[in-house]
Amino acid sequence: MLESNNIINFNGLANSSSYHTFLLDEERSRLYVGAKDHIFSFNLVNIKEYQKIVWPVSHSRRDECKWAGKDILRECANFIKVLKAYNSTHLYACGTGAFHPVCTYIEVGSHPEDNIFRMEDSHFENGRGKSPYDPKLLTASLLVDGELYSGTAADFMGRDFAIFRTLGHHHPIRTEQHDSRWLNDPRFISAHLIPESDNPEDDKIYFFFRENAIDGEHTGKATHARIGQICKNDFGGHRSLVNKWTTFLKARLICSVPGPNGIDTHFDELQDVFLMNSKDPKNPIVYGVFTTSSNIFKGSAVCTYSMTDVRRVFLGPYAHRDGPNYQWVPYQGRVPYPRPGTCPSKTFGGFDSTKDLPDEVITFARSHPAMYNPVFPINNRPIMIKTDVDYQFTQIVVDRVDAEDGQYDVMFIGTGCGLHSLILQELCQLD
Repeated sequence: MLESNNIINFNGLANSSSYHTFLLDEERSRLYVGAKDHIFSFNLVNIKEYQKIVWPVSHSRRDECKWAGKDILRECANFIKVLKAYNSTHLYACGTGAFHPVCTYIEVGSHPEDNIFRMEDSHFENGRGKSPYDPKLLTASLLVDGELYSGTAADFMGRDFAIFRTLGHHHPIRTEQHDSRWLNDPRFISAHLIPESDNPEDDKIYFFFRENAIDGEHTGKATHARIGQICKNDFGGHRSLVNKWTTFLKARLICSVPGPNGIDTHFDELQDVFLMNSKDPKNPIVYGVFTTSSNIFKGSAVCTYSMTDVRRVFLGPYAHRDGPNYQWVPYQGRVPYPRPGTCPSKTFGGFDSTKDLPDEVITFARSHPAMYNPVFPINNRPIMIKTDVDYQFTQIVVDRVDAEDGQYDVMFIGTGCGLHSLILQELCQLD
């Protein structure tokens, strides 16, 4: 790429760094990039043409961060972690604000030719529950119908992890606080809206994350890859789980290779997810990039999942602790009606809102957020494995292309030292 002069060097780009947040606007042919103290708007036709917004923290805020023992350069700045299309004229952006999260709106104009890119200086909002305090922490967010769904840490210490819904006209709502059955030190990867049926009342938001295995699931400390679901029309309970999700469920994603003596090699560290849409919007193919958590054996894998299999697991048995050793077993008792995790809608009838759900449904949902059965990949094994190399997979994008003999999905896989290709190993050695 260097020899063909296809690389443009942005050294000294407004003295910024940490380009971690991206938003593609195909209609305006712009790429928005969130960085440290800056937001950029690049012209995709001529990438050298860009606009910028400078959004630093105040000197007093930076000093407070420094006095709290944080690194003045690596932590005490405004790292942009959320950058979403809010409506036809504005973006919504959130940053860490030197461990004091803050959000605002950015005007981009009604038409591509407007060439507007400016921040609404008079309208700043508290970013708690939207952006993490710590720039090192991962966050996943999705803005749908003026409401922001975020998986993030909601406190200075980075201990109160939750899935939130903020903005909009409804009261903020979140996962249960300080309950390891719901979330156990998670690292959020991505969030997606996937329709459940032809009725929009059944729409669900799915979060992909990894977390520490709940005590008793494993011996020692282990990581599990997870898919979590919440109903878009979940407004919390009436007497219990007030302003908390009543439809939250999670299941384990398995990506493993069968080994000798029935012992599988597990790739548990979920790194990235890409949804490949099909003709049916209810059933995209889920591509997941995984790495190993073992210090002895290092490898990466790509697994694919069908939403049919995901929904089957969420309709299966709930995980329940029972017996003298307090082990996890499938729940065998009576499941209350309507089944916990079901969205209130005309599809299943009976309830117009989660606030109308019977107390026994809410009580059950509170104590049984996890499913017992895991989600296995299509064909029960990875579609790609890479071991015995000095790099690991980090990100994935998939493109569907037409060929003479049919359609193919082409995977573009990022690693710690570039795009995955035949010459990747040489590039890593050069680095």
